Amino acid sequence: MTGLGASLIRREVIPFYLSLVALGGAALALDALLHLSNLVWIGRYLGIPGVLLILASSGYSLRKRKLIKRGKPATLLRWHERLAWAGSLLILVHAGIHFNAILAWLAVWAMLINIASGLTGKYLLGRARKRLEATRTRLRAQGLTPDALEEQTYWDSLTFDVVKAWRVVHLPITLGFGVLALAHIIAILLFWGWR
Repeated sequence: MTGLGASLIRREVIPFYLSLVALGGAALALDALLHLSNLVWIGRYLGIPGVLLILASSGYSLRKRKLIKRGKPATLLRWHERLAWAGSLLILVHAGIHFNAILAWLAVWAMLINIASGLTGKYLLGRARKRLEATRTRLRAQGLTPDALEEQTYWDSLTFDVVKAWRVVHLPITLGFGVLALAHIIAILLFWGWR
């Protein structure tokens, strides 16, 4: 692997995985805090604000697809990332380790895959595109031939193509998560002890 490829992994791929680890660590810490405080029952209700936060984060997606016209895309993207992260944290604590609830855990796994897909777009796609173009511009300025330029940026180009292909599946994954989460919510409403 070239030095450029190693640099792309160090600057983009590793922070991507660290952000996933941070989400898991925060969920474990919050869950442990609830257990130590004898407030485990609160976790049962954290799914509601978690879902509301994730729904509130969809403004960026609506703006990007021109379904709404208000708001700056860059600002909405920052809110999308923050609200979705906070909502996912609450849902992870809500899910806990109750493996007997199959439908709920399918929804949680769909959410985790959706988070990974979204973070891929954030950490890898946008920055990788800018870094790859900057590298190509610099190498062109050094007088490299097109073949030498292609060889020098081979690993970065390959990484970028893989990430770009993965980003395409973000919307279907989001829809899958939405369907499973809705099925879980309907099941809870049907079987909740309302008395």
